[in-house]
Amino acid sequence: MAVDLALRGATVVDGTGGPERRVDVGIHGGTIVEVGDVTIGAGTTEVDLSGLVLSPGFIDPHTHFDAQIFWDPDLTPSSWHGVTTVLLGNCGFGIAPLPPSQRSTIGHTLENVEGMSAEVLALGIPWGFESFPEYLDELARRPLRCNVGVLVGHTPVRMQVMGPEASDRPATVTEIAAMRRLVEEALGAGAFGFSTSRAPTHLGALGRPVPSRLASPEETDALFDTVGRAGHGIVQATVGVGLSLQELSDVAMRTGRPVTWTALFTGMGAEALDGAGEHGTALELADRGRALGGDVYPQIASLPQVMQVTLADPFPFAMLPAFREVLAGDGAARSAAYASAAWRDRARAQLPAKWSARWFKTTVDESAVHADLVHGPTLGELAAERGIHPFDLFLNLSLAEDLQTRFRAVLANDDESELAVLLRDPSCLLAVSDAGAHVSQLCDARYPTHLLRRWVRETGVISLPFAVWRMTGQPAAVLGLSDRGVIRPGAVADLVAFSPTEVAEGEPYRIWDLPGGADRLVAKAAGIAGVWVNGVRTVCDGELVEGARPGTLLRSGRR
Repeated sequence: MAVDLALRGATVVDGTGGPERRVDVGIHGGTIVEVGDVTIGAGTTEVDLSGLVLSPGFIDPHTHFDAQIFWDPDLTPSSWHGVTTVLLGNCGFGIAPLPPSQRSTIGHTLENVEGMSAEVLALGIPWGFESFPEYLDELARRPLRCNVGVLVGHTPVRMQVMGPEASDRPATVTEIAAMRRLVEEALGAGAFGFSTSRAPTHLGALGRPVPSRLASPEETDALFDTVGRAGHGIVQATVGVGLSLQELSDVAMRTGRPVTWTALFTGMGAEALDGAGEHGTALELADRGRALGGDVYPQIASLPQVMQVTLADPFPFAMLPAFREVLAGDGAARSAAYASAAWRDRARAQLPAKWSARWFKTTVDESAVHADLVHGPTLGELAAERGIHPFDLFLNLSLAEDLQTRFRAVLANDDESELAVLLRDPSCLLAVSDAGAHVSQLCDARYPTHLLRRWVRETGVISLPFAVWRMTGQPAAVLGLSDRGVIRPGAVADLVAFSPTEVAEGEPYRIWDLPGGADRLVAKAAGIAGVWVNGVRTVCDGELVEGARPGTLLRSGRR
């Protein structure tokens, strides 16, 4: 049988971790049918990929595109960087199931926790759905640049059952039963599993804990076990009180389903996952978790955790009691608190010891008022010169610009020697792009091209086949995508062709294309010559192919 598309001359890295090969790949009807000798016919389109690497399309298992997907079906910037499949609904968040009465609350929750503007969400989400199956059906009707899978999140499930009391109290036995039915319904409709969060930094609307943090062990166990009974899908958790490494190991062994948790960063220090009762370095935690057993994958990132911080949205400080008060108020209330000497004294005393070093990794990144300081001395250095505490300098600079000063803060994951060990550890899952979240503060959706540039080409810490497996075969196996993430006959033709000598991530830059003209950071990719999703080319020489949206909604547990 002649193929529709023949990709010729590339070095094929097939996503299994096996060696590179010079073979051709033949595609028919969106499926790879030949690897090696390809049967050419009169209707075959041939593409010369000489000098390029051809790999499976990259799979991003940790995104928050739950809302952005409605106004950006291209799922940028992920699709620019070779990503062909994304997983939504991480960290217990999402926008379904959800009663109409809680739509404003979820907007303000996502604003405080994931850096999504509540105004943008109100303008951009076409609320024609309430249940999780209705949400999936809505996504299935939309033309998409990438394939999409969705986790059902604990927070909206709680809000659907408990309404405004979801952030106030534990659930009753009757309410837990209702939540189980909702999770069962979601898994039956094709959810890729269930996600939750116990992170102490996750404060939602009015500065209150996000609903999932109020769940009793009986509630979370009941919902985890629902995934086990379904026989498909994963458990994804952001760790905190009640979700220690031992408990996650127990969940994996009891349910028989993969568990993945967020996030294992280098430079965590002795306090590490203190909210989960875990102490030690990232390497110690990885070793400890591996020894406990179970199919458990800590999520790691290849990039340093660098965030643009503003005091209008003080997410990195959310776990401090003084900032919980701030998150409960609007912009005027926040400014008033920052100007208060009494509030400053309380907040300064609550700062973790690690911030004494972080001030020397924090600079002014964008400012109209403080243009002379942009990309200049660190706040630690400036504060020493001026004889004040860096925290007070941080507040003073912000107040002088109506909280609009943007600071570049290196928060974690910048110890490259430790990160090199994690990147070589196959028990860790490369993830944590957070694409779709914190869009005005960071752009880690560029991690695939960063990994190939920094960790393969420049440092040689990991090999090209291992790096490709990290982004294709491994996440496909964890998510149960048996026909994606590999190049072999019978697999779906999700593919990316890139130059091994040129592939790289661009620097983030700001654009204003969100609903209502709101801003976000994006980053271009270099060296991405072509991307194919379900056999259709979506990127050509680094540019999106106009109108090419062959992505599909993926439903777990279904063929």
